[in-house]
Amino acid sequence: MAGPINWCSQVVSVAKFGLLGIPQRRGSVAAAVFGIAGVVGVLVSVLSMAVGFQKTMSASAAPDSAIILRSGADSEMVSGFGKEETRLIADAPGLARDTNGALASAELFVIINLPKRSTGMDANVPFRGVEMAAFGVRNIRIMEGGRSLNWGQNEVIVGVGAAQEFAGLAVGKTLHIGRSEWPIVGLFSAGGGTAESEIWTDATVLQGAYHRGTGYQSVYARLSSPAAFTQFKDSLTTDPRLSVKVMRQAEFYAEQSTQVTRLITVLGVLIAALMAVGAVFGALNTMYNSVSTRTREIATLRALGFGRLAILTAVMFEALALALIGGLVGGMVAYVAFNGFHTSTVNWQSFSQVTFAFHVTPLLLGLGIALATVIGFFGGLLPAVRAARLPITAALREL
Repeated sequence: MAGPINWCSQVVSVAKFGLLGIPQRRGSVAAAVFGIAGVVGVLVSVLSMAVGFQKTMSASAAPDSAIILRSGADSEMVSGFGKEETRLIADAPGLARDTNGALASAELFVIINLPKRSTGMDANVPFRGVEMAAFGVRNIRIMEGGRSLNWGQNEVIVGVGAAQEFAGLAVGKTLHIGRSEWPIVGLFSAGGGTAESEIWTDATVLQGAYHRGTGYQSVYARLSSPAAFTQFKDSLTTDPRLSVKVMRQAEFYAEQSTQVTRLITVLGVLIAALMAVGAVFGALNTMYNSVSTRTREIATLRALGFGRLAILTAVMFEALALALIGGLVGGMVAYVAFNGFHTSTVNWQSFSQVTFAFHVTPLLLGLGIALATVIGFFGGLLPAVRAARLPITAALREL
């Protein structure tokens, strides 16, 4: 029986001959490599969409932030508070405070239609009325070339994501919504969070424009520390004057993102799985072609004492090497084409657009390479078994 060193040299010799013969089989090899690259590229790019959406939602939630909705509400659209209720919330213990008072912003949330830059088709864009405390709650930064709101006036500031995705949202432009005109006085960033998908104005002005009286839909708050959440929540939920649902913003945005990320992930995996079946057959065709063109060579090697296991291992090595190349190509294409690519999708909880960027992570690239390896394994297994079982005498007759 051949020793380990002799077996390794046999594997290297057979694999070397197979790899050197690739130029003669370049058509089928290219089809297999690019087929695998396509599978990996689709999987990584689609899943990077889900990761990017999740990242945007999680970036919206600091550990010391909370959101208060009406009890039983699962989104701002179905929540509601009166002015007195928002005052009671702002007086609760556990809130952070600055020179202007508690960092609690009672907010109004409505939907407007604006055309997308890419398609020109209308989409739902969040139009949010906020109080001054909102800037401290979310750490908003006004971008250079604009300014913040003048409170009490029909002015708006626009999130950088919304300005990038939707037409007509540049500083100096005017939004025409219903019978009202809203000059755009600034752009703002919010650390990559969902607020960057929104348009903001003074909540009091928005109440008047939409005939909402003194009603609000939610309160966003910053706590004195993450540990103060329990005290803050208990003080509100035990107050008989209030009927509220208090959540950490991280928990709220995780719930908001679950449906979209699950849908994207399932579709991405399903599409990649269907493509992977085709890629496996492509790899099978390539490796069977490799074995059939090397029948006499393999038979000669077997006659010279090369073992079946060495032949099988060498053919599998060739299949996995081609799959790995395809996986690397697909991963690189997905990274170059989609990492950081900005788009928007519907948040099914609020039926409004959320802008975000695709995010190709090392984990996704590793997943793509793993999928390519699996395709290469199943695409090379049967041809490798066939090569190892070639009858020596029958093959030598062809010499």
